[in-house]
Amino acid sequence: MGYADGYLVPVSAANKQAYRTLAEKMAPLFLEFGATRVVECWADDVPTGEVTDFARAVHSTGDEIAVFSWVEWPDKAARVAGWAKMMADNRMQGESEPAPFDGKRMIYGGFAPIVEA
Repeated sequence: MGYADGYLVPVSAANKQAYRTLAEKMAPLFLEFGATRVVECWADDVPTGEVTDFARAVHSTGDEIAVFSWVEWPDKAARVAGWAKMMADNRMQGESEPAPFDGKRMIYGGFAPIVEA
């Protein structure tokens, strides 16, 4: 059933294109290093909850939109090896452009699927 990295990131609406550009740069690297699929989703129909919701989860402010993303891997071992290769790759070093989001409010983690249909 594979393995997945999941991310939730607050991105200013004004930074949508910058985020997309970054995602388009990163996706081929994930695939090169073993990922089988990369998906980046801009919130479109995300309701405000009574107790919590995506915006509150990342402490969105002003015009920030929740971006929900995931990277699929064949298994956890491939994910661990892929990330090690990515972090060692020269293309990941010395990024001069600041990230188009506040990484301190990024929620992320690795997930083992329990149901797949």
